[in-house]
Amino acid sequence: MGTVTLFPAPASRVTPQVGFERAELARILDLYGRMVAAGHWRDYAMDMGRDAAIFSAFRRATERPEFRIEKRPALRGRQGMWALVGEGGAVLKRGHELAAVLAPVERRLVKLVGE
Repeated sequence: MGTVTLFPAPASRVTPQVGFERAELARILDLYGRMVAAGHWRDYAMDMGRDAAIFSAFRRATERPEFRIEKRPALRGRQGMWALVGEGGAVLKRGHELAAVLAPVERRLVKLVGE
């Protein structure tokens, strides 16, 4: 009669997607909110793919992101799965803990508020 096609595809063919956990996203969005309140950031974007989950923060929506916070679980055992990437694409900080990777941005926030 016809061919039966399984829907959805079997789990063995489904590629996993990397995403942020609730506590991680709460920490990142808390920092984003404080930077918005300080008048420094105006927009953000999130990209969740097979290899990495990326949170990008923008000064203006038409520019390149000022900072990207990347989560790459494949690097968990080596350099750490968290990375803070600057506007030019250079890795500013890499580590195993999100709080340590976000520290340079939080220090910058203290300088912005103090001025």
